[in-house]
Amino acid sequence: MMRVLVLLWLAFLHPAHAFQITDDRGISVNFSQSPQRIVSLLPSLTETVCALGQCQRLVGVDRYSNYPDSVKKLQQVGGGLDPNIEAIVALKPDLVLMATSSRVGERLEALGIKVVALEPQTHADVKRVLGTVGVLLGSNAAQQVWQAIETSLLAAAQSLPERIKTTRVYFEVNRAPYAASESSSIGETLTRLGVNNIVPASLGPFPLLNPEFVVRANPDVIMVGDMNFTGMGRPGWGSIRAIERQQVCIFTPAQADMLVRPGPRMAEGAHLMAQCLLRVLP
Repeated sequence: MMRVLVLLWLAFLHPAHAFQITDDRGISVNFSQSPQRIVSLLPSLTETVCALGQCQRLVGVDRYSNYPDSVKKLQQVGGGLDPNIEAIVALKPDLVLMATSSRVGERLEALGIKVVALEPQTHADVKRVLGTVGVLLGSNAAQQVWQAIETSLLAAAQSLPERIKTTRVYFEVNRAPYAASESSSIGETLTRLGVNNIVPASLGPFPLLNPEFVVRANPDVIMVGDMNFTGMGRPGWGSIRAIERQQVCIFTPAQADMLVRPGPRMAEGAHLMAQCLLRVLP
């Protein structure tokens, strides 16, 4: 009896806080309390939960979520576009975080599982999603995390001398080749560093290019993940300034993951690109 009275007294002192979230689909989701069992189907959302100090609430992740190391121990439930619905249900989540491009939201909601779809694509999106996930988690750390990102981005830009600021960069995200344009999160980072992206925003965030486009643009520096670097031996590419002068930055798979994910580690990505520029440019 005494234990029941204590629990009732604690509930009176700390009542569940009901709130509502409107996600990137424009759908409003009601919560009676902050979710404690979360499945994340997007690596950048997984990293956002952990950046806010709440990794312990994750009970399952998609196959591509690999940071921080602790999430590698969690059950994988497939990809963001092809998740295993049965595996998700078995984890009994009170929230599934997913991208807006995922097509499983309605199926999960029909099974009584709350879904919030968020898809950060730009720096502004990263800030907004941090705030939204912070509300979901009942965390007041979002502003602090964002301020640390901003401070680190500024430091990365200030680490580059003026002579580098006119550099023309080509960032390849896939050997098709798909490139990161000025309007992508990677392009925004390059702009923050003060260098020039050869791929204009008008082509979309990650356009599929004709390789001849890069030859004509003749970038000073090429940035690429090592899994895509073997595709650089294209007709005419030997005459590109970056290749002639061996001014090519090749990132490891782990580094490439960090660079292409618009999330809380984007300032670390900026420092990685700044170090690359300092290393390859005379």
